[in-house]
Amino acid sequence: MSTTVNKIKHPIAENMEIFEVKFKDSMKSTVPLLDKITNYIVKRKGKQIRPMFVFLSAKCLGEINDSTYRAAALIELLHTATLVHDDVVDDSNERRGFFSVNALWKNKIAVLIGDFLLSKGLLLSLDNNDFELLKTVSHAVKEMSEGELLQIEKARRLDISEEIYFDIITKKQQLW
Repeated sequence: MSTTVNKIKHPIAENMEIFEVKFKDSMKSTVPLLDKITNYIVKRKGKQIRPMFVFLSAKCLGEINDSTYRAAALIELLHTATLVHDDVVDDSNERRGFFSVNALWKNKIAVLIGDFLLSKGLLLSLDNNDFELLKTVSHAVKEMSEGELLQIEKARRLDISEEIYFDIITKKQQLW
């Protein structure tokens, strides 16, 4: 991890360690194949910038509590689901220098894994009555999906204006 990321992470390093355990627990299943694939995903995680932003924001605005950990897990679960789905859509065989889920387990399983991760995040919020968080994130996912579909539509027709281009970029950046 880069020195800059480590400096950013320093004030919340303990929170990130706790998050790692909670995040891994949030993906547990009674289905062995699901556990095998989610363990594969967790071992190849990225820098986890989104959870860091959640913890840093919470720390700036008050305190880090159980709700903060759930918000960080929800954001990371949704982000991971979108990456798995994106690899299927883009027919990508690699993610962060390793085989993508769809490359190892095929598209059908990868789509279902992405759906599973999405549902785990939604249930985490619902089970804890985090309705405002769920509402905010649901709007972000809707915007992101619309941006992706708008990009696909415009790429096919090649009639993209500058205004639509910036609309696509704005919508696609919702969870990133």
